[in-house]
Amino acid sequence: MTDKQDKLVRRLETRFWLGAAAVAPLAPLLFVQGKVARWKIGLLPDAAEPNSGITGEGEQETSLLVIGESTVAGLGARTQELALAGRFAHHLSRQIERRVSWDAVGRAGVTARRTIDELLPLIPRSGYEYILIAVAGNDVMKLSPPARFRRDMLELIDRLRENSPASRIFMANCPMIKYAWAVPPPSRQLLWQLSQMHDQNAREFVKLRENVHYFPQPVVVREEGFFSDGVHPSEQGYDDWAAGMIQYFAENVEW
Repeated sequence: MTDKQDKLVRRLETRFWLGAAAVAPLAPLLFVQGKVARWKIGLLPDAAEPNSGITGEGEQETSLLVIGESTVAGLGARTQELALAGRFAHHLSRQIERRVSWDAVGRAGVTARRTIDELLPLIPRSGYEYILIAVAGNDVMKLSPPARFRRDMLELIDRLRENSPASRIFMANCPMIKYAWAVPPPSRQLLWQLSQMHDQNAREFVKLRENVHYFPQPVVVREEGFFSDGVHPSEQGYDDWAAGMIQYFAENVEW
């Protein structure tokens, strides 16, 4: 870790713990708001299987693993093809002009730590050429401190690299909580501040690993139609999100 990154982590940790102390008197209210929000949202089912597929056209074929939380499980979409994995594969295929064989390994509620412990053993093969990680949402919702988030994310990246040494790894943005209308204030504002901290963190720690690319905030979210339940994307939201990521990587990464 460079001196600059070490200073960033210390600064973010200080902000996190000072903020935690400042909002401690609001803890009962925030707890009740969380319970009410979860009750209102309910629990959407995972997108229907299969959790793999082939999309696009071209004489050559490449491989994609999408791993992470509820967006990878496909909550808010009818099928995996219409959720994050299928839409990212679709737009990736159009960008590289090759067929994409994709696998989705997702579970609602997982943090980066739980992704390592619970999902890595479920990866169906090795040697993926492309990997998309989408996990930061629950590290925000479950208040992971910045140092822990960085440590767990770097371990996850390293473990994925062991499985697929030549892969190009993409990381989806930390969540745009400020648009999540199902999360009431002041919880929404407080979680948004933590999401921005994790975003700053991710921008820097991806530089510590070769061929790892992060899709940073801010991310434009359409006012109508992006969310299915106020937290998880709709099918339109997944397509918009995936297209936005591929456009960003196409403009900022050498392919």
